[in-house]
Amino acid sequence: MSENKPSKSIVSVSEMARMVGLSRQRFHQLRGTTFPEPDYDPKTKRPYYNAEKQQVCLDVRQRNCGIDGKPILFYARRNDVGVVRKPHKKKTVKTPNSKFDQIADAIKALGMKTDSGKVGEVINNLFPNGIENSDEAEVIRSVFLQLKQSENDNAGD
Repeated sequence: MSENKPSKSIVSVSEMARMVGLSRQRFHQLRGTTFPEPDYDPKTKRPYYNAEKQQVCLDVRQRNCGIDGKPILFYARRNDVGVVRKPHKKKTVKTPNSKFDQIADAIKALGMKTDSGKVGEVINNLFPNGIENSDEAEVIRSVFLQLKQSENDNAGD
């Protein structure tokens, strides 16, 4: 419940539900018995509560007695109960530190288990002048084939 006096001349049903501290669904369930029915805009057919009906709704909520004269108990909304929620942790995207890490990740994506250390050794052997002027796809292909060959050689021993 936000306040005792309506501050707007008209409010939507959702806003009225917020003002009395209920969910929209629960507010709709209680319309007609506990709370008054809204008025409707003749052109748009959209429901709204004028200042007078807003005051009636706020009085119902404050007195715990509906417009039908029956007493009603209101429960607090779930998020008002005091449950402490942990803030969502942002997912951190691991950014590769070096060119070797990027190539190692690409080779892992091809289904081979490796690390940037092994990839660095193979690149240093295959490309003694460095890979700066080489096509990245060709480097990945060459490193993959070299690692696959050494994997097969070790399996044959």
